[in-house]
Formats: sequence, C-alpha cells, structure tokens
Amino acid sequence: MQQDPFTILYEDRDIIVCTKPHGLPVQSRRHGTPDLESMLKTYLAHQNAGAGTGGREPYLAVIHRLDQPVSGILVFARTKKSAASLNAQLQTDGFGKYYRALVDGTPPAPAGTCTDYLVRDGRTNTSRVCSPDTPGARKALLEYRAVAGEAPFFPGAGEGQTELEVHLRTGRHHQIRVQLAHMGCPISGDTKYGRQAPAGGWQTLKLCACRLSFSHPATGKPMAFHLTEDIC
Repeated sequence: MQQDPFTILYEDRDIIVCTKPHGLPVQSRRHGTPDLESMLKTYLAHQNAGAGTGGREPYLAVIHRLDQPVSGILVFARTKKSAASLNAQLQTDGFGKYYRALVDGTPPAPAGTCTDYLVRDGRTNTSRVCSPDTPGARKALLEYRAVAGEAPFFPGAGEGQTELEVHLRTGRHHQIRVQLAHMGCPISGDTKYGRQAPAGGWQTLKLCACRLSFSHPATGKPMAFHLTEDIC
C-alpha cells in the first residue's frame, strides 16, 4: 500500500496538525488531482469506519494554506467551532508562522523588516510590489534574520546562498517569494520570481513553513510545532 505523503504531528477531536511536502496542493479544483485536504478526509473516513457515522464525509476545514511548491506545517479544524476559533486567531495575529528560506544572494542586513505593498494579477497567478495607491494594493509585512552557526535546514547550500528565518506577519499571495526577490534575494528554485529552471529541469523551491504556534481552539492551551529539516 502506498504511504501517505503527509505526516500527522498531532490530532484530537478538534484539530489535525500535519506536514505537507513540496509539490502537493492543499486544495485542488482539478478533477483527479490529489490534494492534502482530500487525503486527510480519506484518512479520517478510515478512522471513522464502523463508528456509526452513517458514511458521512468527515468535517475538515482548511484554516490556512501553503503554495503548492512550499512545504511545511498546517493545522486543520475538525469541527465548525474549532474552525471559527482558529480563523479568529488567524485574523487577529494569534498565529505564529515562521519559515526557513534558502535564498540566492546576501540580504542588505543580517536581520530586518520588509514592508511593501503587493498587488495580485489573477491572469498570471503572480503578485508584484507596487505603490500604496495602486488599485488592489495590500500591505505586506515580514521579518527576517540570516541563520548563522546553526545546523542547515536545507542540505547542499551553495556558495553565494544565505539561509533565512522568516516571520510572516501578513498573509498575502506569494508574499515571501515576492518580497525576498524584491530585496534582491530570490528563493533558490523559484523560477517564477527568481532564476530560470536549470538545464536539468525542475528544482525544489527552498521554502518551508518550519514553525507554527496557536492556542488550542477548545482548551486554550498554547500549541507549538517545529521542524528541524526540510520535508522531501
């Protein structure tokens, strides 16, 4: 039997916390395209088999998303009440979302804050930095620091590359990718905002949601999860 591509980090009757590998969409509108949401519902259905659920599809709410090329940690709600609580935390900065990124180049300072305005182009599924008065512009804020003296999160970093920890303060479309590229440090493997694909073909985007913290929607207990290396 094929092994599930996700890993469950924590689960109870209210939430599921799991990892997503590079290349797997959280949700997909394309028929026949596998996605994490559908896989988790299948996992829950198997758990509920024989539990008197009448064959009903398990409830599962997507709280936040990661771009398909990005790996990392996600939390899903298993009840409507939990979903409402988690969504409220997400809207009031109750989530701590940290990423590791391997970038090409060196930031202008070892640590700093990027504040930009971004506008999304739905036709090309891209975003760009714009002026504040651009129609549709939304403020984007992140904090970064160069990681030095720690075990590398991404294996095989090359000369001229820098590993960063990024604290995401807003959740805009392709935000980290756009802002780091605008800073002059595109993420390694990002063919949309950085360099073109190598001659060998597809390359993994070196961006991972490595830390996630929030309050448990039912108990209020602080929850924190972290990874020490990228998910292949």
